[in-house]
Amino acid sequence: MTRMKMSLIIIVTALCIPSMGSSADFEGSIQGFLCVTSGVTCPTGKEDLVAAAENVFVLYQGPEKFYFVSNINVRVMARHVNEQALVKGDLAKMNSIKADELFVRANGKWRKIWDVDLLSEFYSDILGAHPLKRGQ
Repeated sequence: MTRMKMSLIIIVTALCIPSMGSSADFEGSIQGFLCVTSGVTCPTGKEDLVAAAENVFVLYQGPEKFYFVSNINVRVMARHVNEQALVKGDLAKMNSIKADELFVRANGKWRKIWDVDLLSEFYSDILGAHPLKRGQ
């Protein structure tokens, strides 16, 4: 099985597991999953290439410690490869976080770049309802 297929299976599994409800703050750097599982840091200065080659991004905290962020789109994560990040959310099974907010460090301060409530509001404005919550 190729690495790409294996990484997709892992992320889909992480998305399907319900939250365990332990809200916390998780700090680390955003890295590509293949970089992490290969034991290397994504190359600095080549973030666009990493974003083009990777399908899954994680919050990396150190050797053998990383989290999938199950509800933040890969395109959002890809824009912040190699940046220090803070994810606020609920810890779930299989090393995953269901995020409420995502911050990145810029000039020594945390800057919010993603928020689950703003995303739901956007879907409501554009589509009339969040695609995953229609009919509820």
